[in-house]
Amino acid sequence: MKVVAFNCSARKDGNTAVLIERVLDELRAEGIETEHVQLAGERIQGCTACMKCAEHKDGLCYGRKDFGNECIIKMHDADGIIIGSPVYFADITPEAKALIDRAGYVAGHKKEMLYRKVGAGVIAVRRAGAVHALDSINHLFLIRQMVIAGSSYWNLGIGREKGEVARDEEGMRTMENLGKNMAWLLGKLGA
Repeated sequence: MKVVAFNCSARKDGNTAVLIERVLDELRAEGIETEHVQLAGERIQGCTACMKCAEHKDGLCYGRKDFGNECIIKMHDADGIIIGSPVYFADITPEAKALIDRAGYVAGHKKEMLYRKVGAGVIAVRRAGAVHALDSINHLFLIRQMVIAGSSYWNLGIGREKGEVARDEEGMRTMENLGKNMAWLLGKLGA
């Protein structure tokens, strides 16, 4: 079993990374292989609506030559997918949106690509907009018929300065529970 986490923050090893790592710690403790992909410094752009993915139906994007296909391939090969984002103006980052649009569109033309995989969104927030951002991620999971892992509260942690989210005890406990629930769900689904 493998879970790949995509950190869509522009800040490498920031609050989003701290939250994701807490989830991954629990998955590793259950013997699940994990990979943490940080998009900071990588180039990923939105869908061009070229329709080549519909033509080829091979699980690849043809409209852009950037980091997107590497991410899409990792999603295809994983049993579980985590998408993490800080909140930018009450929503996810442009990188997260580009990843969702591209992977979601490609998967729409290759049904088994994401079908019934386990998904979880993780949000780092300073103050407001976290639930809306989490919903934006969950829309990909739901539209592509994935199974969403939940936790003991919304999958978010509060912090502004780099690393500050680690002091959010409830947020860190929520990530721990999310990791445990995701591992349990993967086991039940026989991933």
